[in-house]
Amino acid sequence: MSESKSSAAGTPLSPSEDIQWGSFAHLFGFLSFPPALIIWLVFKDRGRFTNVEAKEALNFQIFSIIVYVAINILASIPILGFLFGLLLFPVFVVVIVFSILGYVKAKDGQNYRYPVTLRLIR
Repeated sequence: MSESKSSAAGTPLSPSEDIQWGSFAHLFGFLSFPPALIIWLVFKDRGRFTNVEAKEALNFQIFSIIVYVAINILASIPILGFLFGLLLFPVFVVVIVFSILGYVKAKDGQNYRYPVTLRLIR
């Protein structure tokens, strides 16, 4: 019975695994929020670094979705809509660049804070 309580799902991450999963939360940012959410939910209690980094990545991805929705709403405005629609690609590029920067910093074991984001999950 005691073996079932010490399942692999609850074991703490090694320092290298902690850094690996924390950096993956940033790297998979181009896929939107599900990877960061899954990594945070699965590993938040198993590694301090992963908890911090996955939460940061998740907050940024939620923020980017809010920006995409706002741009799409503004793009539906006649006449000016085209100009707002042109913003979608640059925002996508910024999300990719910041996600890669987060990955590079996190893979070296350093915390990364996105320059622009809402911290909805604390």
